[in-house]
Amino acid sequence: MGSGVSIIETTIGEAQQGLRLDKALADLLPDVSRERLKALIVDGQVTSGGRPLNPSMKVAVGQSFAIAMPAPVESEAVGQDIPLNIVYEDADLIVIDKPAGMVVHPAVGNLDGTLVNALLHHCKDSLSGIGGVARPGIVHRIDKDTSGLLVVAKSDKAHEGLAQQFSAHSIDRLYAAIVYGIPKPAAGTVDTWIGRSDSDRKKMAVHREGRGKHAVTHYRVIDRLRGAALVECRLQTGRTHQVRVHLTHLGHPLIGDPVYGRERKGFKSILETLSFKRQALHAKRLGFIHPVTGEKLSFDSALPTDMQELLSELHV
Repeated sequence: MGSGVSIIETTIGEAQQGLRLDKALADLLPDVSRERLKALIVDGQVTSGGRPLNPSMKVAVGQSFAIAMPAPVESEAVGQDIPLNIVYEDADLIVIDKPAGMVVHPAVGNLDGTLVNALLHHCKDSLSGIGGVARPGIVHRIDKDTSGLLVVAKSDKAHEGLAQQFSAHSIDRLYAAIVYGIPKPAAGTVDTWIGRSDSDRKKMAVHREGRGKHAVTHYRVIDRLRGAALVECRLQTGRTHQVRVHLTHLGHPLIGDPVYGRERKGFKSILETLSFKRQALHAKRLGFIHPVTGEKLSFDSALPTDMQELLSELHV
């Protein structure tokens, strides 16, 4: 086996019974695209009992497969002098209030101008290396077009401690969302499983129990607006696009969300007048235990100007 290759072993469950091999593996490994898995199968990197396989073969419950996954080659991010709204900073971590439109770390399509580029310039060599050369210090993310708070690790000890808290779901994460319609009941819990969409691998979707990852969001209506509502969402878990998917599942997608929401009648002119071109979602509170000092920390961020203007426009 070549250097940097890791072996992932997985077993077919009832949810994948009868599926094509490439689709079944994509279902079981949501972080790897179906096309990537298909290419690995064709290249002989996916085996069962030592035998190479065909992407279109049908799978059965209990079958086990080994995937030889080459390590991704990361390009090293470089520091850039980009302004940062720093809420808190010490020797071990830094809390940033990220503006909408800023990508957290470099990736295809966004190789610079990211939060990581800005942090490398600001922090110099004092970011945790656990995230790798492309994602130094990154413990969690918020979407490009979501604004608000996130914490970044400057030391490896802080990175490990914060990662443990995120894994244990003990981080206090509160979001403000402006949605189409007014949810009923006015407060409740969305408890589902979230995984990659069957129709579009770039999207996430609600699936039946056991497929994807368990996701829980507690919500309550804060303000009733004209055909809309300001909703507060507390994350019990932190899955990709969780708030966006769960609010859409409720029937009340985020205003301005180009992926999960459809623009509703009467809103087009409002959004155009305000030049509002992103999902109305803001990470307003972030609380955690400092992984080095043990101090309880909590930070709040006011709604950004664009969301305040949208609220004002929609007030009854």
